[in-house]
Amino acid sequence: MKKELPAVQKAYDLCKELLTRVSNFPRDYKFSLGERIIENSLAILELLIQASYSQQKVKFLDEANMRLERLRFLLRISRELGSLSNNGYEYVMKMITELGNQVGGWRKQASGKA
Repeated sequence: MKKELPAVQKAYDLCKELLTRVSNFPRDYKFSLGERIIENSLAILELLIQASYSQQKVKFLDEANMRLERLRFLLRISRELGSLSNNGYEYVMKMITELGNQVGGWRKQASGKA
């Protein structure tokens, strides 16, 4: 079995965390805002898995970075609407920042800009 790259494992952990948190969103936001949060987090995981197997990693890593940025805004809205606590927001944003740093480093390496 192939050992996962740290970024893939971090994205996996982020998905699990967000799935748990979104399940506690108020009904008004669970099926609109919550679905978009889950959709973006799962897409990030899928893109990183694709990048790990592809020769054209930069394409997938760029899309993962864009999805991370979308996720940041969706989570900010969630916090401002009260669906996500300040502590929960800080926790997942720390995870996203760490993942973003890993993806950025991976992208630099993949594009030959060491």
